Amino acid sequence: MKTKRLAELSLLTAAALVVFIVELRLPDLSSVPGVKLGLANIFTVYAVYRFSARETFLMVLSRVLLGALFSSNFSAILYSLAGAMLCLAGMLLLRKVIPQRFMWLCSIIGAMLHNTGQMAVAVAQMRSLTPLMWYPKLIIAGCIAGLFTGLCAQHVVDRLTPGNKRKADKK
Repeated sequence: MKTKRLAELSLLTAAALVVFIVELRLPDLSSVPGVKLGLANIFTVYAVYRFSARETFLMVLSRVLLGALFSSNFSAILYSLAGAMLCLAGMLLLRKVIPQRFMWLCSIIGAMLHNTGQMAVAVAQMRSLTPLMWYPKLIIAGCIAGLFTGLCAQHVVDRLTPGNKRKADKK
């Protein structure tokens, strides 16, 4: 990996970690366990369309592991890893069929996959289907959060793509 590319990925990872830590300090948006905006995923969606699968995987893995370290929440690492890896796998496949201008759609589906991965861990860990009662609410919240993070990532890509900057400035 070239130094410039590594530096870009490192900066994206650092920015995602900062946003993750800031979001931890925000009050819960819902009484449903696990519901949050997931603002750090803006950087993941961006990376899915900007970098290779390997590079994006390394960025996401670093973000999840360092996020657990910085937040001192090692018990949640299994949930985070399962959600992040299922989300990433789905988005990497979807980027082949969903063009960059519709990355917000990829983000919505990724958010639903993230919730599915976390729910699978909850069911396996509790050895009960009880956590599934929250699943419909998590999917709805995931769609909303995925749309928001996807639109943010879309805006960043539009601003950083050569030729689009002038169009965005005129708006």
